[in-house]
Amino acid sequence: MNLRLITAALSAALLCGWIATATAAGFQDPLAVPAQASALASRGLLLAVARAGSRLVAVGQRGHIVLSDDAGASWKQANVPVSSDLTAVFFVNDKTGWAVGHDGVILQTGNGGLNWILQLDGKKANELLLGQLQKRADLEPQSAEVQALLTEAKRYQEQGADKPFLDVWFADESTGYVVGAYNLIFRTSDGGKTWEPWFDRTDNPKFFNLYAIKQAGADLYVVGEGGLVLKLDPQLQRFQARTTPYKGSFFGVLGNKSVVLAFGLRGNLYSSSDAGKTWNKEVAGLPATIVAGAALSDGRLLLADAGGRVAVSDGAAGGFKLMPLKQTMPLAGIADAGNGRLALVGPRGVAVTETAAR
Repeated sequence: MNLRLITAALSAALLCGWIATATAAGFQDPLAVPAQASALASRGLLLAVARAGSRLVAVGQRGHIVLSDDAGASWKQANVPVSSDLTAVFFVNDKTGWAVGHDGVILQTGNGGLNWILQLDGKKANELLLGQLQKRADLEPQSAEVQALLTEAKRYQEQGADKPFLDVWFADESTGYVVGAYNLIFRTSDGGKTWEPWFDRTDNPKFFNLYAIKQAGADLYVVGEGGLVLKLDPQLQRFQARTTPYKGSFFGVLGNKSVVLAFGLRGNLYSSSDAGKTWNKEVAGLPATIVAGAALSDGRLLLADAGGRVAVSDGAAGGFKLMPLKQTMPLAGIADAGNGRLALVGPRGVAVTETAAR
């Protein structure tokens, strides 16, 4: 099971008391309730962390987003218009970034993460998805593929705004993608002012969860359940499947111009040096589920498992070795904090630790 989904379950458990209280006074939709200020926000469940210039930004439960401008010595809480759990965050520069999460939430910031606006939620996402596929069905009434997609879209709308986005990636301030549960994928070309469903532009007939999206070299990849690896074909404007020898869940993807790595359950790691045509099994020395990866400024690649272990490679497919850390904890996310430091997030919040010299 994906750690993001595991931590989502933990988050749900932590929210039980809050929900019970809210229900007694009349239930409040997380989409309508701003994230509450908490002195413990940086020590609660956080699922992802990223750099915005020299600033660190971490996101997690109940819409909590915390910022540090002093390498993790202190943290302040951001202003967030929802209290939905957040699963991923991405910045294109020191000011502009996006965060995504449960209830189909897409948030955007233009001031380095201090203030956020809601660009999309699950209700609107369902409307966009159903509207697009209904138009296609009207034009292609005999297409079994379109009818199957339309049936799924109708079911999603009936179920409400319950499906999470699990990752986000942007090429620049205009063009980006979000991916999530049950084949959810949306694209924007105007910085998130409008979002277009790409539900019908993936080779994913079983509607597997899409767990992560990242660029490796010049290529853009999505990974998910059932050994699913998708690669964007820019000409066809479609994510096409790449066959892998692994049928378990890939929870993340990482790479550079030389290699792409897909990683996941029980320490499984596969690499491709030919743009996803063939894949080889690699050993990273991580016994638990690999939940996160990051590229360092010097070109090295990092992988982290749920138990708090971190492995480092010189940027090639193999050659991973464990990296000694001065501080460790159960992990959900990792990022390069600069100056030989790593930012770590997980059930215990966020911490910045030094790494051993190269």
